[in-house]
Amino acid sequence: MKLHYSFIYFRTNIFFAVMLTIIFMSKMWANDFGYPQPERSEQSEDYFGTTVADPYRWMETNGTPELTAWIDAENQLTEQYLRTIPFRDSLRKRLTEVVNYPKYSLPWNRTGKRFFFKNDGLQNQSVLYVLDEPDAKPRVLLDPNKLSEDGTVSLQRAVVSKDGKYLAYSLARSGSDWNEINVLKIDSGEKLLDQIDWVKFSGIAWHGGGFYYSRYNAPPEGKKLTAKNENHKIFFHQLGTDQKDDLLIREDREHPLRNRSAKTDQEERYLFIYESESTYGNTLEFKNLTQSGAVFQTAVNDFRSEQEVVTVLGDTFYLLTDRNASNKRLVAVNPANPQPEHWTDIIPESDSLLQSVHCIGGKFIATYLKDAANIAYVYDVTGKRLREIELPTLGIAGFSGNKDETEFFQSFTSYLYPTVIYRCDIETGKRSELFPSEIDFKPKNYVTERAWYENSAGKKVPVFLTYKKGFLRNGNNPVLLYGYGGFNISVSPAFSPYRLPFLEHGGIFAHAVLRGGGEYGEDWHQAGTKLKKQKVFDDFAAVAEFLIKERYTLPEKLAIQGGSNGGLLVGASVTQRPTLFRAAVIQVGVLDMLRYHKATIGWAWATDYGTSEESKKMFEYLFRYSPLHNIKSGVDYPAILVTTSDHDDRVVPAHSFKFTAEMQAKSTSNYPAYIRIETKAGHGAGKPISKQIEESADIWAFIMDQLGMKW
Repeated sequence: MKLHYSFIYFRTNIFFAVMLTIIFMSKMWANDFGYPQPERSEQSEDYFGTTVADPYRWMETNGTPELTAWIDAENQLTEQYLRTIPFRDSLRKRLTEVVNYPKYSLPWNRTGKRFFFKNDGLQNQSVLYVLDEPDAKPRVLLDPNKLSEDGTVSLQRAVVSKDGKYLAYSLARSGSDWNEINVLKIDSGEKLLDQIDWVKFSGIAWHGGGFYYSRYNAPPEGKKLTAKNENHKIFFHQLGTDQKDDLLIREDREHPLRNRSAKTDQEERYLFIYESESTYGNTLEFKNLTQSGAVFQTAVNDFRSEQEVVTVLGDTFYLLTDRNASNKRLVAVNPANPQPEHWTDIIPESDSLLQSVHCIGGKFIATYLKDAANIAYVYDVTGKRLREIELPTLGIAGFSGNKDETEFFQSFTSYLYPTVIYRCDIETGKRSELFPSEIDFKPKNYVTERAWYENSAGKKVPVFLTYKKGFLRNGNNPVLLYGYGGFNISVSPAFSPYRLPFLEHGGIFAHAVLRGGGEYGEDWHQAGTKLKKQKVFDDFAAVAEFLIKERYTLPEKLAIQGGSNGGLLVGASVTQRPTLFRAAVIQVGVLDMLRYHKATIGWAWATDYGTSEESKKMFEYLFRYSPLHNIKSGVDYPAILVTTSDHDDRVVPAHSFKFTAEMQAKSTSNYPAYIRIETKAGHGAGKPISKQIEESADIWAFIMDQLGMKW
């Protein structure tokens, strides 16, 4: 009997051993995706006594033969996979169809002229038009599509002088944050010889025959896209002079990691200077430009709050601020006593976020964010509420107008509501469509609902769900969950034609509200920063679990997507909860949390993230969630597509390179990890529509293929 049982035990063990071997070998065969095998160096770094390997540090140096060869091999591998998706071409064709409709910006008036941007449909860049009189025929003032053959030169900013004679505009090339400023005569379209180089994170503030702007020194040779951006300065440029003769207005050599911007009011009576140390908080100084010998006065001298000058009426400034008001308030400021203790509330803080205020026709239009969607009201200058501005549905409203004109313009958009532009009257409240939507899309066939999940703090938080009518909550629907959760940026309902093919084929688009964003004011933002950043990832997982529990989907049908800080969100989510998702798209993501602050403008994100150098505690916290450093060998990760661009000097592409190489080296998943590296493009702003269509087609093809969707 004992011998018999021993034999059975032995035979059973042999059986399981063979089966485990077969399973293991099948995994090895299944995940042999032909990844390139980049060199793993012995590079490492010591952080407070902890040695951290950094085998792909060499990928931080652009343009080397080794990196170029790796990029080419990765792009070829990704393209090889994408070509196997049978509906990729059909998807690209459908995207081209739904993107091909006229798109307009909010117009703005200046000295009797009206300006607006328009894209006919598939133009790579939107064109700036001007109406010389309100009822005149629009004429092209500036067409960026003529500045490059491939559409990679984009118009970033366009500001009209007070007298309406000149347009100062900034251009970006191949998606870089570096800009150049040029000037043209509005009546003739003649381009002046003035050109300002090495401009970055700058406004254009006209004063008389010139303008204020911000710039850095020229970066070291060969490091234009990677060198740390330091010593931001404000200059004044007089038209007709050379840049080398521009007047230096402000610099601070003792604080090289601060940014500065200049703004003038509508009458150009005052110059305002904002200074910031990071992405949140600013100082505010001002000077009366009409008084000879006037000096700068300080309204706010710390970085504990945000201030924005809304307008100047008479001798009173009006500021939108979150100082002592997490949900913001509008205050009146007397220039003779500009410090916060002397401010007077005009529109006090409420239980909804006061997102923006515009002064139009001697009144204030206040736009609130209530549970992540806009509501808007008109107030008089004393703060008395006059009426609500009716909005069609849950969505986002925008406004433009001048304080001395009753005509103004309003935009509105939502997930199923392509942007519409209205012409309005501030006195009567009447409005009419100026630029209606002309897209070939039937929103009545779809639904957007604002559902509510519970985060780890027990708060009910919205998630917006958009889908085709008639879907069944059977737990088997393909879902794309999108999130951001950082830098006080709010997630709000907005239309994108690029999502339509996914919706048309039965997909559900879920847009999550997460701590770290701005939807519920500064306290909500702070609840997801630094040593509380993990709460953002916990919120995202809670949304995914809600969608599964409520039978919208299941893990095998759930994909996640995020870009920039949202790329960090997705990277942390797949390394922490790999079995919760089937696929992930990480776009221009912040993925190396130990070194993010060492390139370009990364240092400015420290108020949200902290840095690995500031303390042992902060290093250990970052190390625990840094996506790059938490990829483990032998883990079955979801299918991953990383996207980045060679000219991204906001979140340098080394983040994406290192993460992809590490994931490919360690994952044992049957699902692939690919990277798509765009050329002559940056972090996203100004990307030509042709490139947007190609990239979107590849992303959606990947998502739909991995979720098992049919065309």
